[in-house]
Amino acid sequence: MPALTSFQSIFDRAAARKGGATVLEALLGTPKPTEELAAIPEDRWLSMLSRVIFATGLNWRVVENKWEGIEEAYERFDTARMAMMSDDDLDRLLKDARIIRQGAKILSVRDNAIFLRELTKEHGSPGRFFAEWPSEDFVGLLDVMKQRGSRLGGATGSYALRRMGVDSLFFSKDVGEALIRADVVDKPPTSKKGMRAAQDAINIWREESGRPLTQISQILAMSVGDP
Repeated sequence: MPALTSFQSIFDRAAARKGGATVLEALLGTPKPTEELAAIPEDRWLSMLSRVIFATGLNWRVVENKWEGIEEAYERFDTARMAMMSDDDLDRLLKDARIIRQGAKILSVRDNAIFLRELTKEHGSPGRFFAEWPSEDFVGLLDVMKQRGSRLGGATGSYALRRMGVDSLFFSKDVGEALIRADVVDKPPTSKKGMRAAQDAINIWREESGRPLTQISQILAMSVGDP
């Protein structure tokens, strides 16, 4: 098996593509601290999970343009209320022109409200749970979200976490290509085996660079393409 590509070489390639190291650094995100994440109310977590789920298969602009109406229709994503969603609520929402009227996506709001409330009971808040999950096993967190949440598999869960400010990997097409170029995987990491191989390599790069997962993921993505 070839030696793992150094992260510095990946960074240098990304910097060359973006106009230099200083420009690249300015493009990188910084995860929110644990206490800031822990203080985010359950309803805002449910709102973001739902926002990403609703956008799946649609143009993001469609969802963004409807979002205020969606917030109103779902009572600002109050988790206690949404966890108790009844058949009558479902019927009402299916007729509500303000929202994305897809039954499975509507039901995901209820199921994810239950999931988030469970996390609060178990860990104090969803943000504390997500922020304190060990970075070296981020792919394990994605599996938890897939198993315990609703419609949070694939890229959906990781994208929602990234938007909330959780230190996270996002296995985009470009990240997959960068991992292939680095000989970490031979195809985009969608299987458990592929994602574990990616995690193992990223753990080494994390030690090498001292960077959070979010920045490693972004640098990998920006290293793809012609300089």
